[in-house]
Amino acid sequence: MSKKQKTIQKEVTLSGVGLHTGNNVTMILKPAPVNHGFAFIRVDLEGAPTIEANADYVVNTQRGTNLEKNGVQIQTSEHVLAAAVGLDIDNLLIEIDSSEPPIMDGSSKYFVKALEEAGIEEQDAEIEEYIVKEIISYKDEVTGSEIILMPSDKYEVTTMVDFGTKILGTQNATLERMSDFKSEIADARTFSFLHEIEMLLENDLIKGGDLNNAIVYVDKELSESTMQKLKKAFNKDDIKVKSNGILDNLELHWANEAARHKLLDVIGDLALVGKRIRGKVIANKPGHLVNTQFAKKLSKIIKLEKRNNVPQYDLNQQPLMDIHQIMDILPHRPPFLLVDRILELSDKHVVGMKNVTMNENFFVGHFPGAPVMPGVLQVEAMAQCGGILVLSTVPDPENYLTYFMKMNNVKFKQKVLPGDTLIFKCELITAIRRGICHMQAYAYANGRLVAEAELMAQIARKK
Repeated sequence: MSKKQKTIQKEVTLSGVGLHTGNNVTMILKPAPVNHGFAFIRVDLEGAPTIEANADYVVNTQRGTNLEKNGVQIQTSEHVLAAAVGLDIDNLLIEIDSSEPPIMDGSSKYFVKALEEAGIEEQDAEIEEYIVKEIISYKDEVTGSEIILMPSDKYEVTTMVDFGTKILGTQNATLERMSDFKSEIADARTFSFLHEIEMLLENDLIKGGDLNNAIVYVDKELSESTMQKLKKAFNKDDIKVKSNGILDNLELHWANEAARHKLLDVIGDLALVGKRIRGKVIANKPGHLVNTQFAKKLSKIIKLEKRNNVPQYDLNQQPLMDIHQIMDILPHRPPFLLVDRILELSDKHVVGMKNVTMNENFFVGHFPGAPVMPGVLQVEAMAQCGGILVLSTVPDPENYLTYFMKMNNVKFKQKVLPGDTLIFKCELITAIRRGICHMQAYAYANGRLVAEAELMAQIARKK
């Protein structure tokens, strides 16, 4: 049963302070279009640069998952991303006037509340879900931290933590259904050990902290000098250690709140994969480093599987468009018309076909005695196939021409020879706007990927 993508109905604003900078932060959560995913926008910087929630942008995992794109940073991205995933949201814009979201109470609670206030609505596009078919794992040999992802009929997460301290001990937490995120995980607050708090204070890295947004486990004797530093940092007249080994003014929501917060972090960090996951995550001693390393590995696997996932079509079936119908739309003509049939066409993808024969005029010189289809013509053929996609959006395609604007990440994997049947698949990267089509294109032959490219073209009315 297909599921629809979701975003929020209206924008909503939150304000607070950043944990490490201590700066006042205003964050506006906004609806985003289909296939957009999650992205942060730094409205405090010139040009309001965008940093997508992408595992490839992770540059640092000290005290949070920190992203950077073109020198622009977002710190501690995980709590707001976990809230979005936990509420089944696929597309979200996060405008922020600082480098880090407000820490709030150290959990996802207030982000969940804000998103629910904004309202959640379905969009007119199916979700993109990665279905786990075999076990995928990543282990940090130094720390022993490990994440395993295995097949399951739903997205579920289990975390097991062991910090080797008497005060915290070993804890486990499990989220069997993402629909339980709000009630079971969202309120779990971040935590630190006393020795970590001392280090942060010495390095001036906890300006926005107080006893209401972090659980502090006291894993060493609380000296008088440390007591005075904590009083000053947390603006408290008195600080004590409770019988359960945490600093006072804070009651645990659950005995295993630390493990639940680690589970929250796993969900937020794996949001950087950019797709929903249908599988079971088991995380042993998780942390932002192992989480994001696993997210990077999973992202690469997904991209590789997509490239190697050769579409299967019955070429004996009646095509959606034959050569005559294609010529009614495309302005190209032989010998430069490089698409013979259109097999599929929707508002965001197109599949076409070309039979490569020895009669192609380019084989005369490329190369005598060793005919190979030129790579540039493979790209041109993919672009023509994409041209069908963009020209199908106007009522009079015969009155338009299509022009290349840009091509990126062009790769040729295999030779294309006489007798090959090329299958082209082009998918929109962003929605078509003002006649501009930005797409990812693939060419397949003999059950293998032969070429791929990111293409951008624009249609313009004939003069």
